[in-house]
Amino acid sequence: MPDTLPQSTETSLLQRLASAKEKASLEEEVLSFYDLFQTRLLRYAVSLGLKTQDAEDIIQEVFLALFRHLQLGRSRENLRGWIFRVTHNLALKRRIRYRREDLADEGGHDLLASSLTNPEEELLFSERQTRLRRAFSALPEADRLCLQLRAEGLKYREIADVLGISLGSVANSLGRSMSRLRRSDGESAG
Repeated sequence: MPDTLPQSTETSLLQRLASAKEKASLEEEVLSFYDLFQTRLLRYAVSLGLKTQDAEDIIQEVFLALFRHLQLGRSRENLRGWIFRVTHNLALKRRIRYRREDLADEGGHDLLASSLTNPEEELLFSERQTRLRRAFSALPEADRLCLQLRAEGLKYREIADVLGISLGSVANSLGRSMSRLRRSDGESAG
């Protein structure tokens, strides 16, 4: 009995072994992305009006799509923007499917426990938060989305890619939004 395998069997085994190593490496890479972005993507999906459970489902779909994307050898350029764009698109599809009025303030929008020292400061803080939330809600949807993505740390170009709008539109939207929020906040201070 020979000690060596036929060349075709050996090549096949080596290819399967290389494929298994590549798959493990991709799994590690996707898990690393998951650890870095899961919370931010979840918060973004919830901010688009999804229930937390639906948003969690979306995030799982996003990372499965990322694994398939990388497994097929597709572009690795701007993966952060890619996962936000996929989250955005899937969340909008889900929101259309499960449109409900009572989702606006669910999960993720709760105020953190206040560390203010007296009731007067807590009341002022709460009133300011309410005014800013109303001003934010009054913004056009595109402006809210730009502001939310910027708050998640995306760059202007990444926001443009996620939302499918021009870089100038992102800059104008953010400028307009910040101006409205400052005015709303200034009216309360004055």
